[in-house]
Amino acid sequence: MNRLHRPITQGILCIMTALAVIACRDDVEVIHPEVIQVDTGSTASVIAGFYLLNEGNMGSNKATLDFFDYQTGTYTRNIFAAANPNVVKEMGDVGNDLRIYGARMYAVVNCSNKIDVMDALTARKIGQIDIPNCRYVRFEGQYGYVTSYAGPVQIDPDYKQIGYVAKFDTATLQIIDTCYVGYQPDELEIVGRRMYVANSGGYMVPNYESTVSVIDLDSFSEIGRISVAINLHHLRADRHQQLWVSSRGDYYDISSKLYCIDTQTNQLTDSLPIAVSNFWLDGDSLYLHSTEWSYLTMNSTTTYGIVDVKSHEIVTHNFITDGTEAEIKVPYGIMVNPQTKEIYVTDAKNYVSPGMIHCYGPDGKRRWSERTGDIPAHFALLWK
Repeated sequence: MNRLHRPITQGILCIMTALAVIACRDDVEVIHPEVIQVDTGSTASVIAGFYLLNEGNMGSNKATLDFFDYQTGTYTRNIFAAANPNVVKEMGDVGNDLRIYGARMYAVVNCSNKIDVMDALTARKIGQIDIPNCRYVRFEGQYGYVTSYAGPVQIDPDYKQIGYVAKFDTATLQIIDTCYVGYQPDELEIVGRRMYVANSGGYMVPNYESTVSVIDLDSFSEIGRISVAINLHHLRADRHQQLWVSSRGDYYDISSKLYCIDTQTNQLTDSLPIAVSNFWLDGDSLYLHSTEWSYLTMNSTTTYGIVDVKSHEIVTHNFITDGTEAEIKVPYGIMVNPQTKEIYVTDAKNYVSPGMIHCYGPDGKRRWSERTGDIPAHFALLWK
């Protein structure tokens, strides 16, 4: 939990003064920030707000950052541009992960091969870490760890470049070590002194990877692999010493599923027949959604599920209870407010135009919706 002690409005709203500056840029498409008043119907007393990283379509250099302020009930679109008027092309190409650690925020920008390091209160850029084809970031102590595909974006069943995890010092922002894992490593999770990395092999279709790498943090070396399923993606550790892993399947005969690993024995212990595109763990409830595409039927199946990680039971296949899921074209990002239990689901729509964010109460009924940037994807809670 990262607690910051200055009022968020002092940091976020002051960036609006930079509008006159960014309006003068030449040769760069500028997306001006917009502040929208949202009728939320609730507040979160210990949470200042949340950031939402919009990926932007690949090759468009349109990754953007939004912010919702619980204190004022305002939703601000594209705050990064106003906070950083001198940053050319703004955030860059494909925002793939967003994390707050201490007083800093880290945005992993995949195809721009970098991590933007910002002040968590103001979104002002204070540094950059250059990492090729970077994917996800996590932290432990004074160090950050980020997965890298290492090679270019290229679909090739004979792809030869294995991926790695880069270790960087959060004080100097310098990479100090690397640990090679499998092909196209995606999300990572840290449990005690071990790190777990989901190897996808996503560029090597149909020759996907199917393992989770286990890294000893003290030696920063791979000490084993756990066989799970093909095309792995997300990882999340619960409070019962379990690791939940999502597999995307092959979009043909092998379905997307959710898997469970015992982190004490590093053994696969269970699999649940529910598709997962993205998930968020709150207490013992794993909230998930999926849009599972099949090349056999040329159709997709959408799920908004909750899994009880203690009992391994699927609680529901649809946590939206008012029928408004019919208005969501492509569910993409998901977040649950740990205090209010509000559920946030984003809609990527057609992947090239602005998306939407929808807020649902714990009862599954929609409270409010607002327009976002293109492909809204990754949330980061800002604690007071």
